[in-house]
Amino acid sequence: MPKLIHRRAPHHEWAGRGYLIHTAATVVSGLGNAGAPIATAFAVLRMGGGATGIGLATGARLAATVLFLLIGGALADRLPRHRVMVAANLGNALSQALLAVLVLTGQARLWEVVLLSVANGIGLAFFAPASEGMVMDSVEQRHASRAFALFRTALNSSQIVGAALGGALVAAVGPGWVLALDATGLAAAGGLRIFLRAAAPAPREPGPGMLAELREGWQEFRSRRWLWVVVVQYGVVNACLIAAESVLGPLVADLRLGGPRPWGLANAAMGAGLVAGGLLMVRWQPRRLLLAGTFGVLAFGLPSAALAAGAGLPLVGAAMFASGVGGTVYGVSWMVALQQEIPAARFSRVAAYDWCGSVALAPVGTVAAAPLANGLGLDGALWACAAVMTALSLLVLTVPEVRSLVRGTSGAAERSNRLEPVTV
Repeated sequence: MPKLIHRRAPHHEWAGRGYLIHTAATVVSGLGNAGAPIATAFAVLRMGGGATGIGLATGARLAATVLFLLIGGALADRLPRHRVMVAANLGNALSQALLAVLVLTGQARLWEVVLLSVANGIGLAFFAPASEGMVMDSVEQRHASRAFALFRTALNSSQIVGAALGGALVAAVGPGWVLALDATGLAAAGGLRIFLRAAAPAPREPGPGMLAELREGWQEFRSRRWLWVVVVQYGVVNACLIAAESVLGPLVADLRLGGPRPWGLANAAMGAGLVAGGLLMVRWQPRRLLLAGTFGVLAFGLPSAALAAGAGLPLVGAAMFASGVGGTVYGVSWMVALQQEIPAARFSRVAAYDWCGSVALAPVGTVAAAPLANGLGLDGALWACAAVMTALSLLVLTVPEVRSLVRGTSGAAERSNRLEPVTV
């Protein structure tokens, strides 16, 4: 018995205070975040905005994220990351609360939804690079795969509940209450993150300003072929994915699947796949990180194909589940590769370029979704999305650096420049 106790202890030592608080806050905000896109989409539909309105609201949010991501990444490398996340959480809570009030009182107009979506996108731009840097700083590199996998499992578990609850609440009491739930969750997450221990920013000599630091991050980004190739590929894939699941998917759900409740269940199935993928990645540590991740991205086209084929809810749910598994396999493999290869002092800036490239074309996808559906038909547009996602994923496998990058230790992986945690 003593031996068993001694053997188990190291299993939990890596999950320190910062990791646990950040994960708990992510779960709290994830409950509302998963239902908010469903609520926003059906709020726009109920005010007569149609596919064009959904595309404008979604595209405005993503465009704002793209425009401010690099600034967010630079600030996250300059300031204590938890302070950046707290400010972003509280700002997004305020924008979602205002949108909830407008929807609940029946006063919401499309331009107001678009404007508040822009505010929400700006908050995400500051939050995302800081969040990825915080996860990286909270664990040692040898525990990175398990940490990222469990972090995503916790996040995606909350999204299963949030998506199902969001769809049910939209159908039962309307989208305004779902948006109010999201605002409450964001405020609570910001409150939790106040208690995080931030990483002390690296000492900086006076002189170069933010532009110089962004150039330094760009050099770090462009010097690695595997990095920018995957980001470019994922940028196009993500545009198709968001167009299919944020604009075209709700339309199909409204026309053929029965409305917001079944669409919420389909999104919950994707969440279940994300959780299953997380549990898989806790145990499975693929040696060729990007090869495994790219095979995960191949599953992204399945939901679009199922919707285009006129499949019923069970098959659409199965496709969403498979896509979720692939999403976590890709996400964990990608984050382990970044932590292994990118120096900690420049991580948030590189993460910002990663995020920027990954979502830069998403506004184009959302805005183009409606014209594409008008030109090719709803099913034709979905088939096109599925074909592009699959073709690009196969194409990226032809790049040798993507196939050959392996799990291991490097100068960056040892994190010799890891920032020391301090209480602030």
